Amino acid sequence: MPAAPSSAAPASAIVIGAGSWGTALAAMLAERGLAVQFWGRDEALMREIDVTRRNPRYLSQLTLPAGVKTASCLDELQPAGLVVFVVPSRGMRAVAAQVRAAGFVRDDDLVVSCTKGIELETGARMSEVIAEALPGRTVAALSGPNHAEEIARHLPSAAVVACADQGRALRLQECFTLPWFRCYTSDDVIGVEWAGALKNVYAIAAGIARGMNLGDNAIAALVTRALAEMIRFGIAKGGRAETFAGLSGVGDLVATCYSEHSRNSRVGRLLGQGTPLGEIVASTRMIAEGVPNTESLHHCARQAGVRTPLLDEVYAILYQDKPAKLAMRDLLSRDPRPEKE
Repeated sequence: MPAAPSSAAPASAIVIGAGSWGTALAAMLAERGLAVQFWGRDEALMREIDVTRRNPRYLSQLTLPAGVKTASCLDELQPAGLVVFVVPSRGMRAVAAQVRAAGFVRDDDLVVSCTKGIELETGARMSEVIAEALPGRTVAALSGPNHAEEIARHLPSAAVVACADQGRALRLQECFTLPWFRCYTSDDVIGVEWAGALKNVYAIAAGIARGMNLGDNAIAALVTRALAEMIRFGIAKGGRAETFAGLSGVGDLVATCYSEHSRNSRVGRLLGQGTPLGEIVASTRMIAEGVPNTESLHHCARQAGVRTPLLDEVYAILYQDKPAKLAMRDLLSRDPRPEKE
């Protein structure tokens, strides 16, 4: 049994979002010794979770500890020292506004985004969206190669929590540290969030290559050039290059591109095999964040004037019906250039 958090860390938490990652985080925090309130918008689902201690839709193999209490109405939630947002990126602004209206977030509470995405309409990172809804709060971001399926099994994992306030970062680090889960700190919130959003796009690209049976050489080259593109984009948006060499960058990129658990890679693989995107999206409840975020990121790249050939081709496949074979041909036929570019 892990030791309870020290007086520096909060004794209670609220997890907003009942998908697979939210379910895994609710269990983690309860195992860390925090009293957890777990919110999802579906009343029937949350009632079933409360009775069975399992989420039948997402991560059904995980039994939630007794310290997790469910809720389907935000007004039911009581103030807690830690508020964790784990909702899809395109629903974040609406949910954050509802959280503000519910009034349970206090000025000194730790607030952290665990959603990897960029808002289409504004180009805002998730921590920025939350901070706009909860003015005056310092919002952190947790990211890394963290498939919920493996977290649920207590397989060794690591993450980084980024916050402009290092005191808060250290308190969050304590909350998210368990014998099988190692948490590092960073003050580069911008880099961590851009890395987390970008890697999903390249996981779709890697999946497409796998679906087309292009081989290991092609996928390794694609992932390597994807990292170069991530760094170029991230620096243009204000992140630091070394962040992209860390857990939220290359770590998450490798996990998402190669893992059997990756929803984004699965989407890409099916696209590479010729399955229409609409059919793929309709076949699963779970959101592959790379699909909506390809549109958001492509828009941001054009505004910033960043060269993103891989992102451009994934966008063309998803949103302009470009055949994957033609996209691959166009990538390989570009003008030669030095690797450092």
